[in-house]
Amino acid sequence: MTRLGELERAVMDVLWDRDGGTAGVSVREVAEALKERDLAYTTVMTVLDRLAGKGMVERERTGRAWSYRPAASREAHIAQLMLDALDLADAPSGGSGRDAALVRFARSVTGTEAEILRAALTDEAPGRRD
Repeated sequence: MTRLGELERAVMDVLWDRDGGTAGVSVREVAEALKERDLAYTTVMTVLDRLAGKGMVERERTGRAWSYRPAASREAHIAQLMLDALDLADAPSGGSGRDAALVRFARSVTGTEAEILRAALTDEAPGRRD
C-alpha cells in the first residue's frame, strides 16, 4: 500500500471524515475544508486525481464534476500500513524479523490497547463457535 504524503493525508482525512458511504465529496468541498492551507482548486483536483490513480479513492461523474470517496476506511488503510511494515521486517531476515517486530509492538501497547488486541484475537480464534 502506498504511504501518503502530507497533503494527500490531509485530503484523505477530509474524505474519511465526510464519507457517509454513499455520496462522494467534490473537489470544491475538499478545497473548502482545507481553506486554511490556501490551496488552489487545481492543486486539490490534482491530488485527488493522483489518489484515484493510486487506488486510494473512487470517483464518480456527477454532472460535469467528479465526486470522490475513499476506496477503503481509515482503519483498513492503517491496518494495511501496519501489515506492510511487518512485511518489511521479514525482508532481510527471512521471517524472524516479523516475529520480533510483533513482540516488540505487543510489549509497547498500553493496557487498554492490549485488551482490545486480546479481544480481537479471541473473536478470530480458530474453532471458536458463536
